[in-house]
Amino acid sequence: MEKNLTHEELLVLIAQDYYYGSLPISDIAKKYNLSRYLITKNLDEALKAGIVSIQINAPVARNFQLETEFKKAFDIPHVAILRGDGNSDTNASNIVAYAAERIEQLITESHVVGLAWGSTVHTIIDHFKSDLQEDLTFTQFVGENMKYNSRAGSTRMVEHAASRFEADYVTLPAPLYVTNQAVHDLLPQEPALQRTMAIASRMDMLFCGIGTIASIDSIPVWKMAKAQIFPGVDTSQIAGMLFGRPYDIQGNFLIPEKDTVVGISLDEVLATPRRFAVIKSKFKTYAALGALRGNLLTDLVIDEGIAQRILTAAKEV
Repeated sequence: MEKNLTHEELLVLIAQDYYYGSLPISDIAKKYNLSRYLITKNLDEALKAGIVSIQINAPVARNFQLETEFKKAFDIPHVAILRGDGNSDTNASNIVAYAAERIEQLITESHVVGLAWGSTVHTIIDHFKSDLQEDLTFTQFVGENMKYNSRAGSTRMVEHAASRFEADYVTLPAPLYVTNQAVHDLLPQEPALQRTMAIASRMDMLFCGIGTIASIDSIPVWKMAKAQIFPGVDTSQIAGMLFGRPYDIQGNFLIPEKDTVVGISLDEVLATPRRFAVIKSKFKTYAALGALRGNLLTDLVIDEGIAQRILTAAKEV
């Protein structure tokens, strides 16, 4: 057994061996030089502490009629609208589980996968089955969102995804926004960023959640510098945030004369063949509507309640 492990790290290792590795408790006990009683106790503790979550996934039904209506209303090639049971927590869990399965299938067909940050993306990664995949790299395609102490931060996200597939990953060690134009323009030429930028420009797919201006306001440094980050932009017109950039209800990016986002260009992002988003909150209705109108996504997973809200909003706005 590795020395100097914290108790939490030991719980994680034991849980991984038991649930992912399917090792018998007797073998795990020998591996860590602990009694079978202590292994069982640690597994129970991991469950109570939230390190392990057990989920029973019943088959999820899709509303194909609503999907057809959606494709007529919006030019999106791939949409999955899941039936709901009136329980928002259950619906959200179904959305994540279905999206994870679909994204994992697309990952197996990809070489370079980009991902954004956020709790939805983190939860999706948690649902991936651990499986070795060669010739696969996960990448940031925009800079760090400054949530260094969060499991849902940008850098930790690519590390987390790569660990599930034993894949490579590259990070972008720079802030999401740089307002000094000279610094912004020269940063991509730095050796620390060049490799990631080159890899990210070749993404086969990316997956993300959809944000709102509240996601900017939740990070104090960005909230205070909002006028500098989006100079000349009327923030009241922002319907949503994708790829670090704000857009309006018609799906037009509200970018000032100079884009302050550090990362690959918006044209390169939009050239990614599969741009997969997952929405599990009804409060993202207008953000979703703008993204759909602007053809910013190729794939979307939502439930029928959210879908109905989007269709209603499309008639009103």
